[in-house]
Amino acid sequence: MQRIVNRVLLGLIGLALIVVGGSVLAVGLGGRWPTWWIHDDRHDVLLSNAERTHYRDAGWWWPAVLAVLAALVLLSLWWLAAVLRRRRLTEVLVDTGDGEGALLRGRAMENAVEGEAARLEGVERAHVTLTGRRTSPEARVQLLLQPHAAPEEAVRRLTAEALTNARDSAGLKSLPAEVDLRAVKHSAERVN
Repeated sequence: MQRIVNRVLLGLIGLALIVVGGSVLAVGLGGRWPTWWIHDDRHDVLLSNAERTHYRDAGWWWPAVLAVLAALVLLSLWWLAAVLRRRRLTEVLVDTGDGEGALLRGRAMENAVEGEAARLEGVERAHVTLTGRRTSPEARVQLLLQPHAAPEEAVRRLTAEALTNARDSAGLKSLPAEVDLRAVKHSAERVN
């Protein structure tokens, strides 16, 4: 969901910037400008002296402008931090039973579950991503099913075999998983 929101917001912001920038460029190059355009001439400035000093005596104007700009900067920084934050779990803490712990690379556990899931009957390809905390990881599994595979059977075997083995091997109490099933594209069969 967050990825969709990011793409929609980036698309809308990009479209607005392209429209505004393209129209400014067209007017600057001597093109015809629409009647609704805020400038009358190619040499017109963005803010004239009258427009710039119109609210000079109003005590609320410049603090309001600065507050809006500061809010936009903070919102942009928050958005950037949310996009750059790591989603993938880099390591899993394995309880060794002696009060210490061992660290298992998240990528190694992902590869092990992927390999076991890809060998299941009816599965063409598998992709696993670990998320959550290192003491309680969660798995996101994407299975690409063969044309005649039974989805219910594939999920049951994934849970009973691949995920259970990974949970037991890492000594975890639980390994919740979100499974996304997709089918391989194939041509329609003809019946005679």
